[in-house]
Amino acid sequence: MSAPSGAAAQRLRTDADTVERDLAKLVLTVVELLRQLMERQALHRVDKGDLTEEQEERVGMTLMILQQRMEEMCARHGLRMADLNLDLGPLGTLLSPAGPSSR
Repeated sequence: MSAPSGAAAQRLRTDADTVERDLAKLVLTVVELLRQLMERQALHRVDKGDLTEEQEERVGMTLMILQQRMEEMCARHGLRMADLNLDLGPLGTLLSPAGPSSR
């Protein structure tokens, strides 16, 4: 069953600022998801002893810098890191719970 044409037209009315902010939110959400996956993989490799001390230091520094850049990008678009965590209904939220790396 299709929605009434008035309701569809209302949903399609957007201004440029809203579209830009929503697009930025979507892109930053995907980047944050990938950042969290990379961080988990790095921690797993550290726990297994797969990395040298120098590699651990480099990975840690890289992840810290990426976290800072994410926060800067969010601020630039009027978003908080918490805004990136999509609610997936009965599945819960997309991103891992708030912790040291997901402020």
